[in-house]
Amino acid sequence: MKRSYSTQSQGHPEFKDVSLIAIDTQRFIQVFGSIILHSTPHLYVSALPFSPANSPLSRQFSVQFPNTLHVTSGRDMNWPAVQTVLRGHTLPVTSVSFSPDGTRIVTGSWDNTVRLWDAGTGQPVGEPLRGHTDNVTSVSFSPDSTRIVSGSNDYTVRLWDAGTGQPVGEPLRGHTYYVTSVSFSPDSTCIVSGSWDNTVRLWDAGTGQPVGEPLRGHTHFVTSVSFSPDSTRILSGSWDNTVRLWDAGTGQPVGEPLGGHTDKVTSVSFSPDSTRILSGSWDNTVRLWDAGTGQPVGEPLRGHTKIVTSVSFSSDSTRIVSGSEDNTVRLWDAGTGQPVGEPLRGHTHYVRSVSFSPDSTRIVSGSYDKTVRLWDAGMGQPVGEPLWGHTHYVTSVSFSPDSTRIVTGSYDKTVRLWDAGTGQPIGVPLWGHTHYVTSVSFSPDSTRVVSGSRDKTVQLWDAGTGQPVGEPLRGHTDSVTSVSFSPDSTRIVSGSEDLTVRLWDAGTGQPVGEPLRGHTYYVTSVSFSPDSTRIVSGSEDKTVRLWDAGTGQPVGEPLRGHTDYVRSVSFSPDSTRIVSGSYDKTVRLWHAVMRQPLSQCAVSDSSTFSHEHPTTEVTTTTKSNTWNNHFISFSSNSTHALCDTPELMEGASHDDHSSTRFFLNSDSGWVVGPKNRLLFWVPPASRNPFYNPATALVIPRGCPELDLSRMAHGQHWQKCRER
Repeated sequence: MKRSYSTQSQGHPEFKDVSLIAIDTQRFIQVFGSIILHSTPHLYVSALPFSPANSPLSRQFSVQFPNTLHVTSGRDMNWPAVQTVLRGHTLPVTSVSFSPDGTRIVTGSWDNTVRLWDAGTGQPVGEPLRGHTDNVTSVSFSPDSTRIVSGSNDYTVRLWDAGTGQPVGEPLRGHTYYVTSVSFSPDSTCIVSGSWDNTVRLWDAGTGQPVGEPLRGHTHFVTSVSFSPDSTRILSGSWDNTVRLWDAGTGQPVGEPLGGHTDKVTSVSFSPDSTRILSGSWDNTVRLWDAGTGQPVGEPLRGHTKIVTSVSFSSDSTRIVSGSEDNTVRLWDAGTGQPVGEPLRGHTHYVRSVSFSPDSTRIVSGSYDKTVRLWDAGMGQPVGEPLWGHTHYVTSVSFSPDSTRIVTGSYDKTVRLWDAGTGQPIGVPLWGHTHYVTSVSFSPDSTRVVSGSRDKTVQLWDAGTGQPVGEPLRGHTDSVTSVSFSPDSTRIVSGSEDLTVRLWDAGTGQPVGEPLRGHTYYVTSVSFSPDSTRIVSGSEDKTVRLWDAGTGQPVGEPLRGHTDYVRSVSFSPDSTRIVSGSYDKTVRLWHAVMRQPLSQCAVSDSSTFSHEHPTTEVTTTTKSNTWNNHFISFSSNSTHALCDTPELMEGASHDDHSSTRFFLNSDSGWVVGPKNRLLFWVPPASRNPFYNPATALVIPRGCPELDLSRMAHGQHWQKCRER
C-alpha cells in the first residue's frame, strides 16, 4: 500500500502538500506500525478503518477497501494526542527517556528491569536489561546514544551498552541509600547521581570511579539531578523543598538554595539554552527560575491537582511538559507560563516520568499503570493568534461549509467575517442590528450569512460583499436567540424568547406558515435535520421538541429528561439522533425516530456485496441478539451486525455461544471472542467501550458504534477490496 500511495499521490490535487502527506503517513505508522508488523492483513482490517476521518491517507484509501468495518459513530476526526501504548513492564514504570537521535526509548520499572523500545513502532528492542536487584528508579541515554545509565533502590548505578543490552563494567557503588536520579554530562564523560542518602555524586563514565567527594548540602532526600547543557553546573532537587546549583568542576555550591516551593521538590531540569531552571513539586506546581540569578521567573504554573512528579523542557526551550499524580500530562508555554491545550489524559495511575523527543514533536510518559505512552506534542495547541476585532462578548461562531471562512456575532451588535486560514478579518464589520447579535450561520452554499439579534429581527447578508440582503425579517416579538439555514438553503429557522419557532423563505424573506408554538419558556436553540424534513428546538422549559418542517406540526411528545434549561440542540448527520446540552451539566442523546429494536439481523441490500458472489445477496434473519444465533453487533442499527460468523464460532461450545461474547481487551487492543479468536485491533485512543444493547450510553464520551455488515475477516480478509 505504501508504494501505491506514493504513486497515486503524484499529481493528485488533494495531495499537493507533500509535507502534510509525510506527517500523516508518519503518524499512521506510529499508531498502527506494531499491529501491521504483528499481522499484515490488519493494515486493511484494523488500521485503515480506525484512522481519523480527516487523514489524507484514510480519505485516499478507505474507498478502495469497502468491505471493512466502519466506525459510524465516535470516530476520531484528527489524529489523537496519544500515539502508542508500550506494554511489557510488569510493575509501575518509573522513568522514561528518548535516545538523542529519537529512534529509541529507554524505560525503568519497579520490576527491576530496564527496557528498550523502538520509538517508531512501539515494539520492544531485544530482551529486558536485567541486573538490578531492586526497583529501577531512573534511566537515561548517553548523548551519543551508545550507552544507558540506570539508578536503583539497590543503591547502585549501572551502565549498559545500548546496542547489545549488556552491562558495561561493574555496578557503580558508593551511595548508602536508594539512588533516585541519574544523568550523563553533555560531553558523555561524567555521570551524576542523586540519592536518598541526601548526597549528589559524580562518576567517571569511562572507568566507573567516583569523581571527588559527594556533594553535600541538602538536608533531606535528593530526588532529581541534571547537568547544565555546557557541563559546567549540576542541578539538584530535594525533599528539603529546595533546588540547588553546584559547580561541576569543584563540587562547590553555586549561590544560595533556590527556595519557593512549599513542599518536596521532585524533578529539576535546565533549559537547553542554560538560562532557566525548571522544577516540579509536591505543592502541585511547576516553577521557573533564572539560572544566573536564582530568582523565580513569573508565577508558579498551576493546573495539576496533585503532586507534580516530572518536568522537562522541549529542545527549543519554548515549551514545558509536566507529569503528575493526578494521572495527567500537561503542556505549558515556557514564555508565558500558560497551559497549552487540555491536559493529556489516558494513564489510569500516577504519571511518574515525562520527556520530549529530541525534535520536540512527541512526548513520552511512564506511569504506575505499568504503561509507557507516546503523545503528539502538537495536539491541543491553538492555531494562530486569537481573532481580535469585536469590542464586546462574542456570542456565536460558525465555519463556512467550504471551511475557508468563519463568521462571528457579538454583543457589539456586529457580524464579522474572517479568513479561516490566516485569521485576518475579511472586509469591515457587518452593521445593521440595533442590539446584541446572538446567533450567526452560513448558508450551505457559503454565499449568505444569517444572523439573529435581541432587536427581535433576523437578517440575511451577502457573504461576498458583506451587504444586507433585503430588509430584516420581522415577526418575533422578543429577542431572537438562534438561527439556521435548511440544508437545501431554501428556508431559515429561528427561535426566540417569545416562546416560538419561526420558518422563513430564504429567497423572499417572507414567513412560511404560522409560528410553531408549544414551548412554555424561551426557545434557545433550533436546527434542521440534514434531510430538511424536521426541525429540533431546545428551550428553557427544559424540553426538546421535534417539528415537521413541512406542516409546522409537532412530531410526538416533547423530549423530557433535562432538569435545567436546554441550551443547544443538533441532529446527527444521518438524522436518526438528536443531541442536547443543558445547564444541568449533562449531554443527552435522543432517538429522532422510533428505531427498530435490535432483535434481528437483516441484510438485504445486494449493492453492499460483490456482484461476483451472488450467493451473498440474500436476506439473513435471526430471532434475537444472542451469541448462539451467530452474529456480532456493536451498533444500535440491526443492519450493521456481522452475520457471517461460522469461522469465528467454529469449535465453540454451546456455552461459548451463549455466554462468551466478543469483547475489547483494553490492554492489548484486540476484540476477542470464543476460543480467544481475534476479530480486529483497536488503537489506544479508541479503546472506549463500543455500543452494546445491554449497556447504557455513556456521556460525555459516549459509545462508539461500528458497522460490521460488510467486514471481510479471518481467512477471507482479502475480500476487503472486492466490490
